[in-house]
Amino acid sequence: MRKILLEIEYNGKDFCGWQTQNNVRTVQEVLERQISLLLNENICLFASGRTDAGVHALGQTAHFETNSNFDINKLSKAINFGLDKDVSVLFAKEVDPNFHARYFVKKKTYLYKIYNSKIEKPLKNGLCTQVKYDLDIEKMKKASKFFWGKHDFSAFCTSGNSTKDFVRTIFDIKIEKVADEIHFYIIGDGFLYNMVRIIVGTLVAVGKGKINPQEITAIIESKNRKKAGETMPACGLYLYKVEY
Repeated sequence: MRKILLEIEYNGKDFCGWQTQNNVRTVQEVLERQISLLLNENICLFASGRTDAGVHALGQTAHFETNSNFDINKLSKAINFGLDKDVSVLFAKEVDPNFHARYFVKKKTYLYKIYNSKIEKPLKNGLCTQVKYDLDIEKMKKASKFFWGKHDFSAFCTSGNSTKDFVRTIFDIKIEKVADEIHFYIIGDGFLYNMVRIIVGTLVAVGKGKINPQEITAIIESKNRKKAGETMPACGLYLYKVEY
């Protein structure tokens, strides 16, 4: 039995998320169907984590087990041959039998893209979130540092989540201006449901002057979702990189 790790890129616009669901198109379902046909086996993919409907990935990872002797150097190209153009396997490699794409993750980086413009730009729709108000980037950078470290992030998780452990570690948050876009890179050991989108929504509120940078610590300590910013739309979110 071989264990194969894939790195996957996809445009989430027309997917109902990563995880297989009944009667809807998902990334997992599309990939499993294609790989199963290719290898003539019932293939089950185990990802580094789920992404929601509309969320994209530049570096999602997933593993599967197979008895096939298919040439690993030709596998990604062969899988891609039968896929639609909104999902692609970037590479495939054989890994240790004990490896697990989810449980062996050390760091994940998410990217969130907004475009700061009063005019809607159709070519950015579905790939970037519009924010019409002027944003103070220096204030957002200052506020981002208060997220660093190990904290209970209950205030940055959608209510009703079944998670019992809300403690996560944020290693870094980088904010970059790229033309009319602002990119947020959030690096952590793991993330709660909608955590990245709420952190970005809170930083946007700082940029608008609605929240002071120094208030971030109090919001974290409150464990109160209502004190944090809005949940930003899914379309601006990308799973950027997974590190093992």
